[in-house]
Amino acid sequence: MGRSDSARRPGAPPRGGSALQCVATAMLDERGRVTWWSRAARQLLGWTAEEMAGEPVSSLLVEPPDQPGRPGTPSVPRRTRLRHRSGQPVEADLLVAEADGAAERLVLLLPPGGAGGWDQDRDVARTLLAQDGVGVAQLDMALRLVRTNAALEALRPEGGDDDWLCRLTAQDGGDPARTAFEQVAATGTPFAGRVYDLGPEGGEAALSLSCHRIDDAFGMPVGVMVEAARVSAAGPTRLTDTYRQGFEIGDSLDVVQVAQDLTAVLVPALGDYAFVDFPDDVLQGRDPAPGYRGQEAAAARRVAVRSAYGKWPDHLVQVGESIPRVEESPEIAAKHVGGVLVADRDLSRRILGQDPELIRRLLPEGMHGSLGCPLYRGGRFFGYAAVYRARVATPFDDTDIKLMHDLCARTSTAIDNAFRFAREHHTALILQRSLLPPAATSSTAAETAGVYLPAGGGVSVGGDWFDAFDLSSLRVGLVVGDVVGHGLEAAATMARLRTAVQTLADLDLPPDELLTRLDDLVRRMQWEATDPDSVGGSCLFAVYDPVSRTCRMASAGHPPPALVTPGGDVGFVPVTPGPLLGVGDNPFEVMSVTLPPGSVLVLYTDGLLGRDVVGGSEQLKAVLAELAPVEGSLESLGAALLARTPHAEHPADDITVLVARTHAVAEEATASWEYPADPAAVQDARAHVNAQLEAWGLEDLLFSTELIASELVTNAIRYAGGPVTLRLIRDRVLVCEVSDPSSTQPRLRRALTTDEGGRGLFLVAQLTTRWGSRYTERGKTIWTEQSLDPTGNSPMFNWS
Repeated sequence: MGRSDSARRPGAPPRGGSALQCVATAMLDERGRVTWWSRAARQLLGWTAEEMAGEPVSSLLVEPPDQPGRPGTPSVPRRTRLRHRSGQPVEADLLVAEADGAAERLVLLLPPGGAGGWDQDRDVARTLLAQDGVGVAQLDMALRLVRTNAALEALRPEGGDDDWLCRLTAQDGGDPARTAFEQVAATGTPFAGRVYDLGPEGGEAALSLSCHRIDDAFGMPVGVMVEAARVSAAGPTRLTDTYRQGFEIGDSLDVVQVAQDLTAVLVPALGDYAFVDFPDDVLQGRDPAPGYRGQEAAAARRVAVRSAYGKWPDHLVQVGESIPRVEESPEIAAKHVGGVLVADRDLSRRILGQDPELIRRLLPEGMHGSLGCPLYRGGRFFGYAAVYRARVATPFDDTDIKLMHDLCARTSTAIDNAFRFAREHHTALILQRSLLPPAATSSTAAETAGVYLPAGGGVSVGGDWFDAFDLSSLRVGLVVGDVVGHGLEAAATMARLRTAVQTLADLDLPPDELLTRLDDLVRRMQWEATDPDSVGGSCLFAVYDPVSRTCRMASAGHPPPALVTPGGDVGFVPVTPGPLLGVGDNPFEVMSVTLPPGSVLVLYTDGLLGRDVVGGSEQLKAVLAELAPVEGSLESLGAALLARTPHAEHPADDITVLVARTHAVAEEATASWEYPADPAAVQDARAHVNAQLEAWGLEDLLFSTELIASELVTNAIRYAGGPVTLRLIRDRVLVCEVSDPSSTQPRLRRALTTDEGGRGLFLVAQLTTRWGSRYTERGKTIWTEQSLDPTGNSPMFNWS
């Protein structure tokens, strides 16, 4: 993302503007009050013209002026500290201009760099133009010659005019120099070391040109500077092209591809045969141990070869084959720990012990010389590269040796970067996989299945996550989130948010309040982060109640879930998306929808839709209509959705899908009663509980459930008033709920032996497997759970 105008230094103009428009200027009357305030002055100090009108300019000075009302000395710039509208001091060079016979004065505020800075700039320019080692020319934006130094004039061809530099032609047959200069002037992107022919007058000589743009003190482009040096017409071109190709080594994070890139540069730049060998550690993804380990390090496998004549010779070691063992020798050790090894035919044969089989397998026929270099980085041996000259008899010179060393050093760095990425990716992937829930879950409320595909088909790891967990009263919580960024930091952020969602959901918070609390957490994380923009994301949280068959959900900038009804209708739940997590100060809206049993909810991250959200949504609807997910395996449905996604093999963004098929609790498995705020209602509650449990065949739970209901209803009537609602739900557990209009949460405490009360909740906790409370729209609900065995009966209460 490019920098905005506001991110440039104070006083710098927008590209293409006038330098005069960017000088901060103010007009003062005879009392030193502002009568005119330029737009550049507002950009520099933040004050608007309306705010400064009639104000004394001395109020802007951080330090008191020498003469009140008359800042500065006419025509003499002075470094001044001014007060920005934000309160921060801003340094500027202040210059006051007075006209003869006029009371008004003009004040100029220049960017820092007064006389001292200008003098230094002039010194640098003077030194550059005065040196005689490199020719220097300054051209204006129209590429007209402004000035040159003596060194460049010495390079001017005989009879050449002022436009001779622009007419030079590139040795590689490319565009003339004028085209390159125009591109630098337009974009500001410099170039270096391009070789251009001097033409017939230059003979065998050529010029190596470098060019960069010149900006003035206000950031305005005013021309280009060209540096020129005479070079040989043949040599530099090969080296320049080779180094340019060498910069492409390491574009891939695949270590084998990096090796292939190296051989592609070595042949034909340095020789006609080249190869790269890797130790088994590198090929198996293990970080090599530091240091040289003798023959153990020599155990390697060929990974890349290159021949200038097409096919790699059959008698040489082929790609994928192990390298034959060679007896330890000083040359062998040097090839693993030293610099570039230069060897002719005789030395190569001695290193191989004059073994005919080794010579046939490792040396090309007619070999005249070789360069070999270990791939070392950080004390770790990553491999070995070599290049041979067979049909070329020219010996290697110092330039070739340096080029080989530089190319192998860049290759080593690329391999090390690949290993660093692999380590971080592996760590992040393990972290993310360990934090995600099981792929499939099943509960009374719903059965779920989740699938996750990282960006790049597994090459990258992001912060997408899904979760499904049980809540009180047989409800289920569903959540899908998307964290900004990729890598280990995104996975760690995802872990924190997923844990926070589970914790907040366990408090039985409604979806909108849960997202509000989660937004507060993200904002705190932004304050702690060095780059706040790297922390944030979206989230959708839903709670489904199988008793009422309602699903309540809220969204923090997340796409709405898709819904497939038992009848096959496909659509999207019209949830209103709130702001992204981390924005703050905005409410979240709750959407409530009633779902028939067997409905399928599809929650997903935006990677499933792709860049075209509208088109992706329509495609998702079409795929769901075709797959008919009301029946069948949810895991298969999730896999099918990924398979139908464009670019599923290498997605540009993480894709996460959570599919949930809803269930419902039968009406005959629930019972509910409402009581007034009358202590006599407690006896009715006990009677209702006993009658209902006998009807369900749960006589073994009569005593415990009667005691639980009695305690909870008594407390509700005593402390909350009425009406009080009692509800029983029979499923894999027996749920007992008591709701009242009070918002005061109960608190479990240990009563003293002398206390007459305070033991009710303690007894409830002992008789149940879980208990808790949650807020409702009209008060609160206290709930308990008692486990049932598979036959529907509870074991006898154990008093021990």
